[in-house]
Amino acid sequence: MQIVKYLKQYRIPFSGLAAGQHNFEFEIDDKFFDCYTHSLVKKGKLNAHVELQKQENMLIVLFHIKGIIQLTCDICLQEFDSPLDINERTLVKFTEEDWENSTEEVLFLAKAEYELDIANLLYEYINVCVPYYSRCTEQGINISCDPEMLAKINQEESITESEDSTEKIDPRWDILKKIKNN
Repeated sequence: MQIVKYLKQYRIPFSGLAAGQHNFEFEIDDKFFDCYTHSLVKKGKLNAHVELQKQENMLIVLFHIKGIIQLTCDICLQEFDSPLDINERTLVKFTEEDWENSTEEVLFLAKAEYELDIANLLYEYINVCVPYYSRCTEQGINISCDPEMLAKINQEESITESEDSTEKIDPRWDILKKIKNN
């Protein structure tokens, strides 16, 4: 229940707004990411500037999310801060019937709705921008991989290679390799 209460601050009550442009600011921090158990991002400090353009039968919502998220390097396992700057757009259309077929860029709301919940949109936009492969030197700011960890990794690789070269290979494997190469 506390999660639902916390995420209520990411709702925009649009029913009382006049037609035209309206600006909103939202802070996104660790508590936000704690509300999503499977989030790729666990820590971060971001600011979301949301521009809502209200029209008679639709809303145009522009997102500018900027800040820092904390990632873990896939090579040295060091946590590091990575900058994030996202610009996205969502259209919100109103419909009479129950419409469940929202798309990536178009959301459908019933005409009776009076507020727009953007928490899931913010969550998705941020998590989609997390790189598949995180590395200190590529996504971090003026940071490189932990030299101690790199030394341990190189040491383990050299031990594994020396064990592989001294290990006697069963001659049956050689026959199978010949079959595979043909």
